[in-house]
Amino acid sequence: MNFFIFSTLINGILASLFGFFVYLKNRKSLVNKKFFLMCIGVGIWSFSYVKWLLVQTKESALFWSRMLNFGATLIPIFYLHWVLAFLNLDKKKRGVIIFGYLITFIFLLFSFTPYYIQSVKPVLSFPYWPQAGSLYVCFIILGYIGLIGYGLYQLFENRKTAIKEKRNQIDYIILGTILGFGGGATNFPLMFGISLFPPYGQPLVSVYPIIFTFAIYKYHLFGIRVLLTELLVGLMGIILFLQVIFARNLQWRISSILTFLLFLIFAYYLVKSVHEEEKRREEAEKLAQKERDLAEKFQVLAIRLMAVERSLREIAERERMLRESAEKLSQAKTEFIAIVSHQLRTPLTIISGYLSMILDGDYGEIPQKLKEIIKKILESSQRLIRLVNSILDVSKIEAGEMEMNFERIDLREIAREVVDELKMKAKEKNLYLELKEPKEKIENLVDKEKIREVVLNLLDNAIKYTQKGKIIVRLKRIKEKNVDQISVKDEGEGMTKEELEKLFEKFSRGKAGMKFWLEGAGLGLFVSKSFVEMHGGRIWAESEGKGKGSTFYVELPIRENHEDKKSNLQRERNNKRS
Repeated sequence: MNFFIFSTLINGILASLFGFFVYLKNRKSLVNKKFFLMCIGVGIWSFSYVKWLLVQTKESALFWSRMLNFGATLIPIFYLHWVLAFLNLDKKKRGVIIFGYLITFIFLLFSFTPYYIQSVKPVLSFPYWPQAGSLYVCFIILGYIGLIGYGLYQLFENRKTAIKEKRNQIDYIILGTILGFGGGATNFPLMFGISLFPPYGQPLVSVYPIIFTFAIYKYHLFGIRVLLTELLVGLMGIILFLQVIFARNLQWRISSILTFLLFLIFAYYLVKSVHEEEKRREEAEKLAQKERDLAEKFQVLAIRLMAVERSLREIAERERMLRESAEKLSQAKTEFIAIVSHQLRTPLTIISGYLSMILDGDYGEIPQKLKEIIKKILESSQRLIRLVNSILDVSKIEAGEMEMNFERIDLREIAREVVDELKMKAKEKNLYLELKEPKEKIENLVDKEKIREVVLNLLDNAIKYTQKGKIIVRLKRIKEKNVDQISVKDEGEGMTKEELEKLFEKFSRGKAGMKFWLEGAGLGLFVSKSFVEMHGGRIWAESEGKGKGSTFYVELPIRENHEDKKSNLQRERNNKRS
């Protein structure tokens, strides 16, 4: 009997201390809380078990046998809740948890009645062994086998898809569960009068804290390595300090004081190094997890970037062919347009889409530092898309292949759309942006998308090259000249006369552009001028000089007849080709 008393006492001490240390490591963690409660249940069972074996009267034995089974009743539900929280299934399996707590509460209500523990009687060498009541059978089936069995089932299921370290943690939890609860189950036969052998599995209950301690050090089960180190250092410090107090003579006391001081220095650096190692490990684990999460998301992007790289190599090869053979210029330009359309613009658009989804959190949260990098990549890809579109437009314009889709539309709608699209960009620079338009409609026969591109280019440039002040977009109909006029006035850098003369040429950029917007290619105004001229209109800019702002004007002739516009456009194309 002394063997059972000793092993159970050790189990109670280990379980209580272990649960307490786990709880101190992270008091807010549900996993740590439920493990602590499970250890409390084991402690109640163990210490009551010891007391029950030591009592001398039948009444005391009956009370403590009921008390130990009170603790045993708590263990399965706390174990199940801990396992589900550890596997991040506590919310998904909430119904199972509620059912477990409900039946546990019912069993606890009857735990001190004959329905649960009926009596005690001599069994083998034990003078007072508890005998189960009718309700205790339900506890063994639903509580002990049911709740613990369900927890084991979830551990085995999640082990199949867990990463290596998580799988190793689950393995040790499974091993501790089988040994601990299997050992405790050897007490049950004697409670039903089956006395074939003593409960030799009882000492196995104390094995589970040892197994979990090993899992902590090898696989960071609860991450309490630092706490256990501090505990060891504290115990050693107390022992050495007591040695100083109870030294038998002065020489021994001086030696003990020196030993204690040296220990304090050693302990300081030991705890410090363990703290730093734990911090580095946690940071490394977080970084590794983020890398694993992002690796999958960037895999698709990597494929798209490879496609872009291949496209760029093809473009470079086409350019070499253009330089070598002037006679094949027209054919090469056509191939170039096809390559850019299908091999470059599409992958860039897909890349931008994936980057936007990542920033919007569609693939989960990402670190702020990485978010800034992705945002810059997204901006660069969007600039590439705009550049590709501009190159395509220039190529089609020069080849006379630009298609026009005329429709009668209110020009105020175009202006409103553009202003709404860019007002946030202006707000970010603290610029005042205003649209002035007449109350009556200004309908004209135009290609909506191309006029929209013109207004967008002019307003976007005004925002880029204006550092403070206001920007006015004005729309009006000048009946005397039979034109509709759109103007964009800013209070930006302004331009010299020489800059105004070259402003609408290909790849031409003023000094303000080179100063405030390095990424520009100088194609936007050329494309805008071409689109306006395709409508039979004109575009120009005015500025009183540096630091005095600029005003861009677009005038479109008022067209009433669609066929008339088409014939004029065809004449312009024929003149350009000739």
